[in-house]
Amino acid sequence: MQKIINTPSAPAPIGPYNQAVLAGGFLFVSGQIALDPVSGELLKGDAAEEAELVMKNLGAILEAAGLGFENVVKTTIFLKDMNDFAAVNEVYGRHFTGNFPARETVQAAALPKGVQVEISVIAAK
Repeated sequence: MQKIINTPSAPAPIGPYNQAVLAGGFLFVSGQIALDPVSGELLKGDAAEEAELVMKNLGAILEAAGLGFENVVKTTIFLKDMNDFAAVNEVYGRHFTGNFPARETVQAAALPKGVQVEISVIAAK
């Protein structure tokens, strides 16, 4: 059984997917980029500013599913430039305490809408 999670507090999907899917006790959250959930406009900022909005959007989706960052067990971070790792990692780290999730961070040749950061998460109910 699957439950689709979509909230107006995070950007609407820009393709044939949902913000998140709850299945088998896990919440699979689609990759989030720095889109303003109200206007749908892309944030024009540096990688750290993008990461801050991405984490806010992820938090809104987790909340809509009745979860929080403490439930996240796995993350994937995509960066346009690995030189932004430290700045993005600092923002990312502020949203987790105690038991940090498993993670990989990779540099991607291109990301949706030309953003610098995209992050997806998996959380356990």
